Amino acid sequence: MTRHVELRAGAYHDSVTLMQVSRSVAGEPGVTAALVAMATDLNVDLLAGMGFDPPDDAGPADLLVAVDAADDAAVAGALARLETALTERSAPSAAGFGDAPAPRTIGSAAAGSDATLAFVSTPGAYAFADAMDALESGLSVVVFSDNVSVEHEVRLKDEAARRGLLVMGPDCGTAAVGGVSLGFANVVRPGPVGLVAASGTGAQQVMSLLDGAGVGVSHCLGVGGRDLSSQVRGRSTLAALDLLAADDATELIAVISKPPAPEVAEVVRAHADRLGKPVLFALLGPGQPDLTAATKEIATAAGATWQEPRWWPAPQERTGTYRSVRGLFAGGTLCDEAMLIVADALGEVRSNIPLRPDWALPDDLRAPGHLMIDFGDDRLTRGRPHPMIDGALRSERMLAEAADPDCGVLLLDVVLGHGAHPDPAAELAPAITAARGRAAEDGRDVAVVVALVGTADDPQGVDRQAASIRDAGASVHLSNAAATRKTVELVGAPR
Repeated sequence: MTRHVELRAGAYHDSVTLMQVSRSVAGEPGVTAALVAMATDLNVDLLAGMGFDPPDDAGPADLLVAVDAADDAAVAGALARLETALTERSAPSAAGFGDAPAPRTIGSAAAGSDATLAFVSTPGAYAFADAMDALESGLSVVVFSDNVSVEHEVRLKDEAARRGLLVMGPDCGTAAVGGVSLGFANVVRPGPVGLVAASGTGAQQVMSLLDGAGVGVSHCLGVGGRDLSSQVRGRSTLAALDLLAADDATELIAVISKPPAPEVAEVVRAHADRLGKPVLFALLGPGQPDLTAATKEIATAAGATWQEPRWWPAPQERTGTYRSVRGLFAGGTLCDEAMLIVADALGEVRSNIPLRPDWALPDDLRAPGHLMIDFGDDRLTRGRPHPMIDGALRSERMLAEAADPDCGVLLLDVVLGHGAHPDPAAELAPAITAARGRAAEDGRDVAVVVALVGTADDPQGVDRQAASIRDAGASVHLSNAAATRKTVELVGAPR
């Protein structure tokens, strides 16, 4: 094996670019591991955890490049791919004599353009300053960055309110404004429904199901997963509702959220009642409709004829003799929805984003019985690509779960669309085969159920993805709620 580590001083690139570049480099022939990231303390620690010797003089403004490959030729190929990927994604224009230098801040970029919206994807420690710069320059802002403190979130949203602007985020994974997709987004038709989403993958699930029902979307204003928390109190949700109420292209509004603080949900519902435009809700929680049921109501209100979302049964159907459910999710809201359904039917579900504090997983994320892990949680994405881009960590966990005699059903989500892995089935199908093979070595059968979130026009091809995953032995469902209920059916009544 050959290892290569280098430090490029002052070579800044945003986190979204580096996630994509790192994935591209890791996919080169002969490469077993790769990291392309800014040299923050977290990424330097990650480098050491991968077995590399970190440079002594690394700083957060420097670019780390590390490659572990079969030989020198493979390293050379990886570095060549790195240069190509950086060029493709950064694409700096050549400045001629007398041209002004490229802007280095959001404020200086805004001064030379007619932009009305900024997109911030810098590391969480720096995102607050960039987002505030955008607001002070008169721009609404999408804060894609995670690991931003709740105190900074409140300050940003209060500043936006003072200026009549909107903050989408932090950790706004999905947004679409006037047909322009931002972050992770599915390809959906334009139409009359405007979404306010305190959820990324929840918004993608609803938009994808609406598209399948022939209903289009005017805008999706992601407001960040904490917006309906007791700390943030719906600051951006209320502002987004007002914007959609004033938008002529929006005839019907839907509010989507992971489980909100009850008192904040009441405030939002009361505000919606005063808008003069119909508002429907998909707020997850005990006793509340799941996202598919809520989408059915939205689609019907928009005049569509609802049909249940498609699904593909496993090559060999299974029923009723399985033990614990192990849910391994890329989407936090999809994980929340699945936990609510499983807990209602089967009892306690341990998690790193638990429904109840006493159901929290320990730091090693291991426990007997039913458990579900959100691999997109802030604590698991520090220094790593989001699992919708790189599913390696989840694939490793699948094998570990399959080796546990208590594991009966693996429940997974796969989210398609712009920004996501270009071919997630190519990564997931071998992992499903390997996991089921590992269980078979012990004379056991592990069932696999997959929730596939996507549309007919997504670049990955929803039918092709479904066929590949099904051929590996899983059942595949376009509804996360339906996938979870299939899982409950396989396990049966609580023991």
